[in-house]
Amino acid sequence: MKVSTLLEGLEYICCQGSTEQEVTTVVYDSRKVEEKSLFICIRGAVVDGHKFVPDVIKKGAKTLIVEEEVEAPSDVTVIKVTDTRYAMAFISAAYFGHPAKELKTIGITGTKGKTTTTYMVKSILENAGYKVGLIGTIEAIIGEEHIPAHNTTPESYLVQEYFRKMADAGCDCVVMEVSSQGLMLHRTQGFVFDYGIFTNIEPDHIGPNEHKDFDDYLRCKSMLLRQCKVGIVNRDDEHFERIIEGHTCTLETYGFSPEADLRAEDAHMVGGRGYLGISYQLKGLMEFPVEIDIPGKFSIYNSLTAIAICRHFNVSQENIIKALKVARVKGRIEMIKVSDEFTLMIDYAHNAMALESLLTTLREYHPHRLVCMFGCGGNRAKSRRYEMGEVSGRLADLTIITSDNPRYEEPQDIINDIKIGISKTDGKYVEICDRKEAIAYAIHHGEAGDIIVLAGKGHEDYQEIKGKKYPMDERVLIEEILQEDKERAEK
Repeated sequence: MKVSTLLEGLEYICCQGSTEQEVTTVVYDSRKVEEKSLFICIRGAVVDGHKFVPDVIKKGAKTLIVEEEVEAPSDVTVIKVTDTRYAMAFISAAYFGHPAKELKTIGITGTKGKTTTTYMVKSILENAGYKVGLIGTIEAIIGEEHIPAHNTTPESYLVQEYFRKMADAGCDCVVMEVSSQGLMLHRTQGFVFDYGIFTNIEPDHIGPNEHKDFDDYLRCKSMLLRQCKVGIVNRDDEHFERIIEGHTCTLETYGFSPEADLRAEDAHMVGGRGYLGISYQLKGLMEFPVEIDIPGKFSIYNSLTAIAICRHFNVSQENIIKALKVARVKGRIEMIKVSDEFTLMIDYAHNAMALESLLTTLREYHPHRLVCMFGCGGNRAKSRRYEMGEVSGRLADLTIITSDNPRYEEPQDIINDIKIGISKTDGKYVEICDRKEAIAYAIHHGEAGDIIVLAGKGHEDYQEIKGKKYPMDERVLIEEILQEDKERAEK
């Protein structure tokens, strides 16, 4: 493939060499360079790809995409662009043959609800007969292949590689989570989403290595509405007007607001011991009753989002209702049946905002007791520990403090910090450092009508200690505990 073909649609300066140069591979990792590779110099937070130019030339790279002047032999083509990350998105799309043109693309952004909504959409569309690819926080799914994720939104090269594999595997469409970082770093450039969804926005991901302030966070999130054909937005969000400012897409809305195109009315909590859900009447662009086996107001928003998308795929009311009943996301209010007396669930809530939202929702079901087990990750902001401790102490009847991913810190030091937060409340707590023992305590002390939440780990299947990840899946731990109980009872 010629360099000129890969650069179509981009503004650039050819500093030396020829755009007729042939390219065998496109690479942004210097370790993967081979003869006649095109190497993109990405300026990262830690490593600057421009520093690897001498090394990649020795390995055979014949084309360089740069932001600054570099020294290179005369037989190496040097292309200068304003932003190499932006250029990589377009180059990658061309390299893989613009696979997005062969798929219906759905991008979902927002502070909360991205993961659950992507799986809901996948479930509904598959029930209707579509073959659906997925890219998200937990994994990428291509046919029967499940690839663990490292970022919510992968680098643009990987996005395009996944799209190509999905198109070749016969997928009709792809639903993907789009993070603010992904938008800020141009990982979703090089194509236009058919549908872009904005679920909500709250202050988050603000710090030295993320966004400088809330305005920057909102600005990056709302970029999606300038990169899609149809935008679907939560009408109830307090920042709605700012979210849609400058949008270039056809706009649709959902929510409880009478002004929303797709509305939820007459919402009710449903359930009993071992089962929590919610029901409502759908009004507006589609009208029928909905019931979901996932509790909380946010489940209504997630399902409204999914329905709003699937309406464009002409999915029947029957298929939507059927799919929503079975839609599940690993580690997101994941119910685990251990008793007919109380409800046990696993959830990924790992910051104060998410934990407060979860516990407030569960309080609405008026449990006998609300029990919350959690820990906090090591080598992360200490403020999170105090905040989560305060939230659990205030909203839970009993907090079980345990270990999460201590990383390079001592688990007991983290627990002590959490206790400082709890001490600001009248909340009762116990501390059990070993996570399996903490789960066993929660199960063995469960009372009729309790709701017990194992928070923080969610879909994760490891525990990170001193730089090493050890296998640890809470679902497996629960099975082991129940089996050990059974064996003891039989003795």
